[in-house]
Amino acid sequence: MDVPSNQALCVICGARLVKNGKTAAGTQRWRCPGCGASSVRSRRDVTEREQLRRFLRWVTGKATQAEIGGGTGRSFRHDTAWCWALQPVLPVTGEVHDVVLVDGVWIGSWCLLIAQSDTGRVLAWQWCARESTAAWTALFDQVPPPVVVVTDGGSGIRSALAATWPDTAVQRCIFHLQLNVTRELTRNPRTRAGRDLRQISLALTAIHTIDDAIAWRLTLQAWWQTHGHLTKERTLYTNGHFGYTHFKLRRAWNILHRAAEAGHVFTALEHGNPRTTSRLEGLNSQIRHLLRHHRGMPTEHRRRAVEWFLLIQEIPLEHAHRHATKPAPTTTAVEPDDAGAPPLYDTALSAEEGLWMRTGWAGRR
Repeated sequence: MDVPSNQALCVICGARLVKNGKTAAGTQRWRCPGCGASSVRSRRDVTEREQLRRFLRWVTGKATQAEIGGGTGRSFRHDTAWCWALQPVLPVTGEVHDVVLVDGVWIGSWCLLIAQSDTGRVLAWQWCARESTAAWTALFDQVPPPVVVVTDGGSGIRSALAATWPDTAVQRCIFHLQLNVTRELTRNPRTRAGRDLRQISLALTAIHTIDDAIAWRLTLQAWWQTHGHLTKERTLYTNGHFGYTHFKLRRAWNILHRAAEAGHVFTALEHGNPRTTSRLEGLNSQIRHLLRHHRGMPTEHRRRAVEWFLLIQEIPLEHAHRHATKPAPTTTAVEPDDAGAPPLYDTALSAEEGLWMRTGWAGRR
């Protein structure tokens, strides 16, 4: 979609054209000094670039189609319908970032995984049906391994990190860690053990030094010595199977214990990285806000709108046409196995079925 060189030549005699005023619509008119032919040059690339610019202003903003196009919404949709086929591609710089934040946001039935630097730059994205190991691996393959990755500890991410970024330190998002514990214990736990464990999780916010971290680990260990037996108690249920009596309490303990044992809680004290994915959560909030302005779009258009929004975060709107590709058609001709043989079943007329136009005596009564 780059603009070619401005070489205006006459299609009749090949002479160089000269400007000859403008039309009533404001389009430049050209005249050949040799043969006198007058014409108006049609620059399809310039027209498409302007259509794409107006399309991106609409899809990434909150103005109506009529306001962006200067006419009716129908004419705007007609002129920019081809823009939906363009696929935005984030430029690859190869720059290595010390800290990378990763998180996922659900858009309809699709999950969008996003990688962002601690300075707010969008590094990569990956669509997936769920947060699986394969999906996280596809995202990590697009970004050079950083020093620290900040994550909410979603499903499949641990194995993907071990396979793709084995030397990268992991920082669990403190907010999501506290949120996961609260989801198991609720905000008002009934038991004393639940209330104490939730307070231990909330105390993570106030830890800023190594001494604070050591004191927190000792507090967690003291809780286990006092209430750890509750996580092992079992009960015989009416279906004849044994289950953990304090199942929610056990799960909350495992969330904190495993994160602490893996060394994913206090990585920020050593590397100085962010302790939460709040910056990335802010970007996810903008995505949800964008889709609310374009309610009713089909899933494919919603996905394309989000991709353009992420690309515009990194490049100016005027240069967006340089980072878009049109996917090639994937239709392939399949040669049938019985090529050349008479068809056993077809849609053509057959004399045996009595579908031909009858002439002669057969058509008389």
